[in-house]
Amino acid sequence: MSNASLAELPKSVDPYRLAENNSTLEGMVPLSGLGRFREAVLGLPEGAQCRVRLSFTMDGERRRMVKGELEAPVQLECQRCLGPMEAMLSSSFVLGLVTSDEQAQQLPKELEPFLTEDFSADLWSMVEDELLLVLPAFPLHERSDCPAREALETLEPKGEAAAPARKSGDNPFSVLADLKKTKH
Repeated sequence: MSNASLAELPKSVDPYRLAENNSTLEGMVPLSGLGRFREAVLGLPEGAQCRVRLSFTMDGERRRMVKGELEAPVQLECQRCLGPMEAMLSSSFVLGLVTSDEQAQQLPKELEPFLTEDFSADLWSMVEDELLLVLPAFPLHERSDCPAREALETLEPKGEAAAPARKSGDNPFSVLADLKKTKH
């Protein structure tokens, strides 16, 4: 996506008309306007925006689809040091536009459904859903950049994970076998 200054993406559009015209929308969505996403991250850079490109098309079977790309800067909590870390979220996705659960079940497996009203789709909600899906489950600083690096190195000699010493014949469940033999 280009770095040119883009206008704010409209909140609501008629996705079916856009698909029939093979239209592409490119714009920004202010992250401050995405409440569920704001609550899911540690913080947002001031004035942070999500850069979005959406291409509305129809396939050979006249299914309406939207192909999208997005990028957004966020601040996450490193799960190693519990400190803030900057990250850039990005996603590429293809959604099938549907108006009912029955239509969603008829989509091919490669298309994720996006439920719309008859002639209206909430683009900001679409963007927010995609951002929530690409949030890492366990965000971590790069090991060399993590403030907890020194503590990790003292626990792991020579920077390697210290594995517990165990003989190859040891079974971690042998304690359970011993309990089974004990009579009460």
